[in-house]
Amino acid sequence: MENKDILDEQASMDTPQPDNLATESGDSDDAVTATSEETSESTSAEGFIAETNKIGSELAELKDKYLRLYADFENFRRRTAKEKLDLISNANEGVLKALIPVVDDFERAMQSIENTNDVAALKEGVSLIYTKLFKTLESKGLKPMTSKGEPFNADLHESVTQFPAPSDDLKGKVIDEIEKGYYLNDKVIRFAKVIVGS
Repeated sequence: MENKDILDEQASMDTPQPDNLATESGDSDDAVTATSEETSESTSAEGFIAETNKIGSELAELKDKYLRLYADFENFRRRTAKEKLDLISNANEGVLKALIPVVDDFERAMQSIENTNDVAALKEGVSLIYTKLFKTLESKGLKPMTSKGEPFNADLHESVTQFPAPSDDLKGKVIDEIEKGYYLNDKVIRFAKVIVGS
């Protein structure tokens, strides 16, 4: 019997045990699983890095566009401010150029006043200069306001005083005009100073 027990022990050692097989096969599955996890982790890490690089390049491109746009806007703002200052400082240039010939006429009239005694000729010369001056101002958009006999309008007239109206139809209307009002291209630039009937 003893030999039989020894033989059984040797046979049991030679034959693979189910526990050993399960352990060995489990280790190989874990190895395969670990390899696929490492591969997917490295793939996702590479994808993350690529996505980060892509976002970084887009951010740099947008930042560059923003800086260029900001610089363009600053240049535009400076240029328009300079143009506005130039426009304000030279706004009267056209009017003044148009008035220079009238000033020349006045200078010639002043010289002729000293040398002549003909009052009628002086009146005619001053009248011609006034007409020229008025036509020049009209060409620049200046228009006189007609106020006498019109109903009082606070948007156009400045009432200096009130007098009793000579007739009932002149009540609340302009009786007399002390200072003429003017429009510049349909905008009131000077209100007419008037006397209103009460």
